[in-house]
Amino acid sequence: MRYAQGGGLTAEGRRRREQVRLEAAERFEQRVPAAMIAAELRVSERSVRRLRQAWQAEGPAGLASRGVPPMPKPSAVSAAPSSAKTATRHARDP
Repeated sequence: MRYAQGGGLTAEGRRRREQVRLEAAERFEQRVPAAMIAAELRVSERSVRRLRQAWQAEGPAGLASRGVPPMPKPSAVSAAPSSAKTATRHARDP
């Protein structure tokens, strides 16, 4: 299921995510361990590690929201294998 723009979050939810990113950046500067940051901000350690990686690579700008990801475009390549199987199956049937 795909959500409407905004990832299914309300304005308050988006504000909360932004606040978490900003608070995480402050703790990264203080060299707080990921487990402590996760507990304090009530997010997963995996999220903290991803945020830290982005922060180390790009600084505070790396933590900025990138908006809603684009929908994947349908690919003709993904449809080809099933069509080829169907054609092969029909060729074998008497």
